[in-house]
This record gives sequence, C-alpha cells and structure tokens, in this order.
Amino acid sequence: MSAYQLMIKPCGPACNLNCTYCYYLPKQRMFDGSATRMSDLTLEEITRQYISSHGSGTITFAWQGGEPTLAGLDFFRKALELQEKYRPPGMMIENTLQTNGTLLDDRWCRFLHEERFLVGLSADGPPSLHDIYRVDRTGEPTSGKVVQASRLLRRHRVEFNTLTVVDRENARHPLQVYRYLRNVIGSRHMQFIPCVEPKGFERVPPQGRDAKDLPTIGDDAARPGTERSVVTEWSVDPVDYGSFMTMIFDEWLQKDVGRVFVINFEVALASWMGLPPTACSFAEHCGDALVAEHDGSIYSCDHYVYPEHRLGRIQEVELSEMVSSDQQARFGREKARGLPAQCRECEFLFACHGECPRNRFIRNPDGGTGLNYLCPGLRRFFIHVGPWMKLMADGIRAGRTAEDIARAQAPGRERERADRPSGNGRGGMVSGHPRSCRPPEAGVPPPDQGRR
Repeated sequence: MSAYQLMIKPCGPACNLNCTYCYYLPKQRMFDGSATRMSDLTLEEITRQYISSHGSGTITFAWQGGEPTLAGLDFFRKALELQEKYRPPGMMIENTLQTNGTLLDDRWCRFLHEERFLVGLSADGPPSLHDIYRVDRTGEPTSGKVVQASRLLRRHRVEFNTLTVVDRENARHPLQVYRYLRNVIGSRHMQFIPCVEPKGFERVPPQGRDAKDLPTIGDDAARPGTERSVVTEWSVDPVDYGSFMTMIFDEWLQKDVGRVFVINFEVALASWMGLPPTACSFAEHCGDALVAEHDGSIYSCDHYVYPEHRLGRIQEVELSEMVSSDQQARFGREKARGLPAQCRECEFLFACHGECPRNRFIRNPDGGTGLNYLCPGLRRFFIHVGPWMKLMADGIRAGRTAEDIARAQAPGRERERADRPSGNGRGGMVSGHPRSCRPPEAGVPPPDQGRR
C-alpha cells in the first residue's frame, strides 16, 4: 500500500461561522441526528489504524472541519495521548490544525506551541474583502478576530501559515490581499485556493452532472455573474484567478523571494524541476488524501464527501482495506484517464495534469467534456511564470538559491522590511532547501484541499 494522508474532522461539518462560500457546511444534512463531536472510541480506532498502516517514518495528523477547535482542548490532549500510545519506535508524528482562528485564546496557543502544532489560519485579505463572505452565525464580520488570532499565534511562537480562498471579489484585488497577509497578519507561508462551486454542488458530486448541461469554454455560462452561469455568484472568475496569481507572483519576485513562501509557486517550481508535485490537485493521479469524518466514515477526498464516495466506516472495515480498495484505486486513476485531448496536448500538462477533477465541468470547443473551469487562468499563470521557473530550477540545480537568482536578475528590487515580523524558520525550495514549505491544511506533502 502506497503512502497516504488522512484528513480528520473531529466535529464534522460543524462550525461557529457561516461563510457564504463554504462547501462543507451543507454536509450537515448527511449526518443529521448524529453527534457533532468524534467519540473517544472512534478517535482511538482512527489513531491506531492510521499509525499501524504506515509502520515507520513520519506521518501527519491533519485536523480540519468545519471548525476543529469546537472539539475542545481536552479532545486534542486525548488525541496526543493516543498517538503516543500507538506510536512505534522510530516513527515521527506531526499535527496540523486548520482553523478560522476565532476561538483561539492564550490557552489554545500555549498548547499549540508546546505540542508543536503547525496551524493554518484562514484569512481572505483586508476587512473590506474578508468580511464579504466570512461572517459568523449572526452575520457579523470576523476579520478582527482573525487579526487577534494572528497576534496570539505570533506572541506564543506558534508556527502558522495562511490559507486564502480566492473568490470573485478578492480576486480583483491581489496586491491588497497579499500585502495585508504579509504586513498585517504576518504570514510567511501562504496558500491561495480558488473558490469554484457549481450551482447545486450541495447535492450533486463532481462528475455527477448531465453532460448536455455543461458549458463550453469561453461561453458566458462558464463564468460567474451571468444569467446562464453554471457556478455560484461567489465563485472566482477563471481569468481573474490567473491575473490574481500572476500579480502576486510579480510582487513576490520583486520583494519577497526567500522571505515569503507561497505554496502555489513552490508547486510550480517543483514541476519545472521535474519533482513530484507537493499538492494533489496538480498530481497526475488522485486517491492519496482521504477524509475521516467524525462518525468514523471514510471518504475518497475532502471534495468528494458524498454518499457515492463513502468507502466505509472505520469501526466496520480496516482503514488499510479502504485505502487499497478497488473503489479508491478507480477514483485515483480516473484523474489521468479523464483528461480531454486539449489537456493531453497542452505544453503545461507536466505542471497542471488537468488540476483537480472537481473543477472539470467545462466542454472543449470540439464538444468533448472534462476541461477544467480554471483552464484560462491556469494557462495565464503558467505562461507568465514559466521563464522564471525555468531560471530558478536551473539555478537551484547548480547550487544557487532562488533568492540569489532573483537578486541577480533584479539587483535594484525593493525590500519592504519595516513592519514585517520575521519568518518562522520553515523553508521551501526557494530558500535552497529540498522540501516544500508546509501548507496550512494537511502537512507534508499537502493535499491542497479544504477551505475553512
């Protein structure tokens, strides 16, 4: 059995916020009537089986939701006790926690520091952008609590990254978002996740739509905000997403190489270096990043938590059996098998591999299906960064760092050092280290999924 990762949801889809774009809140209807907190028995069974199926090396327990801090500190203390109980000699265990930050306080942050958790903090930019979609259960804004959380994390020296959902609104203000994360939140490790949600996603799984209803690339139905659009009004425009990433890349290249690590750029650089992608959405195959729900149900992927993709319950079927099942193997192979001809012939196939299958609901000009909704934006990004990625890849192979390369190409580039907290010590390939920076949501290597 190949290595795999498990995203664990101790409270399932339960959350103290009511973010407009959250794709996971609607999952509550799947667990109607069940407790919203994982039982100690289920926690122990997941811990035992997850550890035993890996044997040695390093594994990561990736805690997500919903909002995982709703489980409470005692739950996580119990989780660490169980990890130590079942950890064999020589195994290293790491823990990551993806949170909206609104429930963090000094007690939480002391615990996270002492137990060396890597925290992912959800932040979508300045208040004028963050608070459009990220509100609490009463409709109140949450940006102030996120700033407070970032200060607490820094005060207690908790390693943290930021996870930013790129939606229809903040995609139009890339530099505002990036500079706010860098200068106000104090983020040194960032990840940008595109918000793509077809209408009816609450009930219809990816690839579950009738082919005759799929729009053709370039059609107004393949963009948000139009009368015929097949996506929600908050979904990012694919062209805007490409512009968003290229403008942030230029800012980063001019000012922050070696100081700020953007997982999206790290993933691209790995592709240009001929290394395996560190984000599953850009891998050739799927199937190595599964989800454990609070009731013990195991699903193929965080974006495929639908009855059709349930592999079983850990109380009834061994986790190792579900991971290596024919159902999961088919799920993993389908990513490459389902590529349309336009993707197979694309010069950026090596870097993209069709991106995540959940976003493949667009027709090719010839009528074929399976094209990614984000294709126009991804192409714009790859065309823009390609020459720089090649330059960096060649330089790193020659023993130089990406920072040295950027400085040599732009010796007069600015350095905005004032009001910037120092980095947290985690490096990536752009600092000359071979491993990618760890993204917020799932450890190393990351499945780049989950928007909280």
